[in-house]
Amino acid sequence: MPTRLISQTALLADRATEQALADTGSRRYHYAVLTTLREGGPASQAELGRRTGIDRSDIVAVLNELVARGFADRTADPDDRRRNIVTLAEPGAQHLAELDRRLDQAQDGLLAALSGAERRTLVALLTRILDDHTGG
Repeated sequence: MPTRLISQTALLADRATEQALADTGSRRYHYAVLTTLREGGPASQAELGRRTGIDRSDIVAVLNELVARGFADRTADPDDRRRNIVTLAEPGAQHLAELDRRLDQAQDGLLAALSGAERRTLVALLTRILDDHTGG
């Protein structure tokens, strides 16, 4: 059944991701936030939570860790002092480049049995399924 195959493949993908990030001090949530900042620019904490799908209570902890490591900067929004704006710091961009490299290798290992065209088809099909269920 497709659902079982997807679940089993997701477990393999999770393991590959965890192994790729293992000695970086970063986890998936860190990667998601750093990537979102790189792609979308500065954002409020709430907006980062919405864009990444990270729960409001978890986004604060993730941002605290990223700020403590110098990977992101958090400043008060000049238009609304109750809101924080988060930006990607240069050390965060460098760290993200390393995470990208590691995750690219993990993807290559996971999808080694597929040709480039098959990989593109797989991504297109998975994207269609997700978009259909998320309104994307």
